[in-house]
Amino acid sequence: MNLHQFRFVREAVRQNFNLTEAAKALFTSQPGVSKAIIELEEELGVDIFRRHGKRIRNLTEPGEHILASIEKILQEIASLKRVAQEYAAQDQGSLTIATTHTQARYALPKVIAEFTQRFPKVHLSIQQGNPSQIAHMVEREEADLAIATETLSEHKDLITLPAYQWEHRIFTLPDHPLLSLKSVTLEELAKYPLITYSHAFSGRSKIDQAFNKHKLQPDIVLEAIDADVIKTYVAIGLGIGIAADMSFEAESDRELRALPAGHLFGTNLTYIALKQDAYLRSYIYTFIELFAPALNRKRVEQAMKREEDEEEHDIPELLKI
Repeated sequence: MNLHQFRFVREAVRQNFNLTEAAKALFTSQPGVSKAIIELEEELGVDIFRRHGKRIRNLTEPGEHILASIEKILQEIASLKRVAQEYAAQDQGSLTIATTHTQARYALPKVIAEFTQRFPKVHLSIQQGNPSQIAHMVEREEADLAIATETLSEHKDLITLPAYQWEHRIFTLPDHPLLSLKSVTLEELAKYPLITYSHAFSGRSKIDQAFNKHKLQPDIVLEAIDADVIKTYVAIGLGIGIAADMSFEAESDRELRALPAGHLFGTNLTYIALKQDAYLRSYIYTFIELFAPALNRKRVEQAMKREEDEEEHDIPELLKI
């Protein structure tokens, strides 16, 4: 058996059991992939895939265990290469960050500016998607880390570390009646058309829970994946916006007004997610600490080794944007 066979099996699963697509992804031929998989099955003495005619359809029961072992082997091979690369060049390489639009637009710019000053030879890449998509990027080693508020902790292959806490804000036009209130209530808010995040993004679950708890049915006229879109449609008078507090910029949002909404929707946590047992180059630890000062290298290494036995919310000194 060899590493090529392992990569062919893994890619076949990733490509939904389409060997033609797996071959394209690995820049080889479909017959070569098929032959290599069959040879591996013959050597192991079990079928890895269930077949219908010449097409593979799914993993067999032993195939599922074999795939898990293959993933571990290939991850260790990748780690060996990264170790060698790090000791060959401590201050250069690549860093791929998978994140949402809100994090990329508002939370990351200052961090990335400082990081690139410290590590000018490191090539940075930011991949955007919804929280589920970016979690899968880390699981599949297409990204070194993920940053998001929702759902990252639901992925069992990821270690999630709380980075900073934030609250929502209410965005209105300058003459809106809500501005005259001492404190906005959910009942008052529910009287107006609302513009906020889609369900997968930026604490939307907290918004829904708050209205449901008070048995209110908000009139959400528009859902968006980022705060810029929310603010744009507030500005044209479509409704009231509910977005992350970090997205309010006094200089660029002069046509809008922002009201605190933490008392309505509570506090949210943004997380950094890493793949379990992944090898992290030194500058990745630096990036994490720049983004979340409480997450120094020692704390991250302890979490990666599962030596800490503390709740996610107990990590002190969370950065509040």
